[in-house]
Amino acid sequence: MSWAELTAIDMHVHAEMSCRQPRDPVDVAFDEAATAYFKTEPKRPSIAETIEYYRERRIGFVMFTVDSAAGTGARPVPNEEIAEAARDNPDIMAAFASIDPHKGKAGAREARRLISEYGVKGFKFHPPIQNFHPYDPIAWPLYEVIAEHKLPAVFHTGHSGIGSGMPGGGGIRLKYGQPILVDDVAVDFPDIKIILAHPSWPWTDEALSMALHKPNVFIDLSGWSPKYFPPQIARYANTQLTEKFLFGSDFPLISPDKWISAFRDAGFRDETHEPILKGNAMRVLFGAG
Repeated sequence: MSWAELTAIDMHVHAEMSCRQPRDPVDVAFDEAATAYFKTEPKRPSIAETIEYYRERRIGFVMFTVDSAAGTGARPVPNEEIAEAARDNPDIMAAFASIDPHKGKAGAREARRLISEYGVKGFKFHPPIQNFHPYDPIAWPLYEVIAEHKLPAVFHTGHSGIGSGMPGGGGIRLKYGQPILVDDVAVDFPDIKIILAHPSWPWTDEALSMALHKPNVFIDLSGWSPKYFPPQIARYANTQLTEKFLFGSDFPLISPDKWISAFRDAGFRDETHEPILKGNAMRVLFGAG
């Protein structure tokens, strides 16, 4: 099986269980809150179980962890573990890396190593959980490496289900999820394919404006069931931004089965289904038409 034969590509899949290290108690507390918020199953699948799940459905996927050592103190699933799984399953899986921007130049060195030695295909940032402004100079060394290799970078935007309901929101500052904060990154690093994750509520219109204005800005529609999308999402997907939207589920918190089923009944024109579910992702990941 090749990526061209897949039925869809899920651009937003989390690795939450490592086979190489025990579960971090900090993660357990956040998981319990997320389970309640998303009304999902408490058990988190391993990377191997996730691969089997997506292979059964003939859906390709991009997987990443979130390195939030400075923001939450949690120990992430190792980038190397995810990348090695992708290396062993290249027909179905691609690995993005996550590096805490507070690591500065050391983080940039780590990024180069993960690209050269492990073949990671992009990077994941979660400014609210990583506790940084997206245009803070601490992140520039990382951005420079990503731009040099012309790779995609996913930025969490909008409300955070993670931390919802916890005292003080788990210490997570929602202000860093405002999409317009990423606009300076899009301006000064035009070789990075920037993916604004989620419908960006309550700042949805900011994300749409950026995708309309900047050729290197895309939007993945993960984290929400399409039946709850703000109406302007489908309106722009059906008109000016058909080639800018990407399917993403937020698995394991939302399943691709439920997302795709809701998507087909959420007001998106039939001719937008293939680009959003697969074609746009092929171009972002591989430059394929």
